[in-house]
Amino acid sequence: MEELNKNIITVAIVEDIDIVRNGISAIIDSTHGFKSLDSYGDCESMLSKIESIKPDIILMDIGLPGISGIEGIKEVKKIIPEQTIIMLTVHDDNEHIFEALLAGASGYLLKRTPPVQLIQALTDAADGGSPMNANIAGKVISLLRETSKDSKTSEKIVFSEREYSILKGIAKGFGYKRIASDICISVSTVRYHIRSIYKKLHVNSQAEAIAKALKKGLI
Repeated sequence: MEELNKNIITVAIVEDIDIVRNGISAIIDSTHGFKSLDSYGDCESMLSKIESIKPDIILMDIGLPGISGIEGIKEVKKIIPEQTIIMLTVHDDNEHIFEALLAGASGYLLKRTPPVQLIQALTDAADGGSPMNANIAGKVISLLRETSKDSKTSEKIVFSEREYSILKGIAKGFGYKRIASDICISVSTVRYHIRSIYKKLHVNSQAEAIAKALKKGLI
């Protein structure tokens, strides 16, 4: 049984509306290869157990009682820095999007996302991608380009052709498998180059890498 579970993507849900939380949990549990590990109505309850349950992904709302989803990201990252967190919210304004990604969210989805797309987004996130609804991704790129206009520094960062291709892939929200397939290399090689990209940019996450690359006019 333990061996089989290695292939299952586990998800913890943080959503204060019972019917929404139960619906998301049902979608996940009815999909082969996924398991809703636990669900919570607030961040505080999730934070008290996150270290023991260690889900592959946390799917979290922003507007929560007590600690907000954005503050929740920061608290989770203090406990498990590498934890993958996807926001699932009604908020599509620039401020919420930018704050969530800068706090360390790996992706940003709207609650109107169809179940099939939600599952694909979770699959992409588990593979190292940064899933976003198309309109959210467009807003992110526009926001980052706007803030980058006067932010380019003289620090010279040089990427190899392969690193540049991978950086463009993660900026589009592609998972490691998709990037590997597109440029005909292995997933482990993608991971190796991403570590190199992070080191050159002095960052620790995809959101930070994209933001810094855009600010410096590298993509």
